[in-house]
Amino acid sequence: MPLDTSTYSLALLRLDGRRWNELRRIHAQISVQAAADGSSYLEMGNTKILCTVTGPAEGRQSGQRGGKDNEAKIEVEIGVAGFSGVDRKRRGRSDKRTTELQHTLRTAYSSLLLTHLYPHSTITLNLHILSQDGSLLAACINAATLALIDAGIPMTDYLTSCTAASSSSPSSDDTDTSDPLLDLNGLEEQELPFLTVATLGKTERVSVLLLETRVRMERVEGMLAVGIEGCKRVRDILDGVVKGYGKKFT
Repeated sequence: MPLDTSTYSLALLRLDGRRWNELRRIHAQISVQAAADGSSYLEMGNTKILCTVTGPAEGRQSGQRGGKDNEAKIEVEIGVAGFSGVDRKRRGRSDKRTTELQHTLRTAYSSLLLTHLYPHSTITLNLHILSQDGSLLAACINAATLALIDAGIPMTDYLTSCTAASSSSPSSDDTDTSDPLLDLNGLEEQELPFLTVATLGKTERVSVLLLETRVRMERVEGMLAVGIEGCKRVRDILDGVVKGYGKKFT
């Protein structure tokens, strides 16, 4: 689906001033923690994530779930700051939402990283959620990708993620039409059905697709198309961060 804004009405701007296909401001840095093998800090709007990578480290296979002995195991640990959301609630490791995020990230990167190069070892991703304002899983994926690149762990390509939603509006013939929205903030996620999609590089190969709300099937195709285009743009932004960091050493 082309993201053409030439005929987009100013009256249809979202509450934060964006058009339907505009990303929020993305700010990212890598190598922000000297003690880690790789690290990153990422902001997508007001969602802020700090990610560190440890490993590959040998001798930590006991208790690992899944995987093969001749491949590296991937651990994901997520910590949520008590002040990160409006409810000021501290979530423990057994929190259902946190567990789901960890499982999704572990599954996504198990197929992306070249784990066969590091047998009998463990790669640990630690994500610290400092602020939440929508697109949480997408921000975690983008931050983890940068941290893994900083750690020098080989992967097939960038894994980048974005959210997309469907908003319904009445048409002249009294039928509902759906309008897609890209990169949701917290208020929009509370009001609209949305999905999170992650793709490899600039391709349309989907590695993660999570639909957390109920939506009519005829709307999913439009949401997915907009989300994939958003992932490609996020990939360009993250690639610019990596190249900008590399120029410091040339």
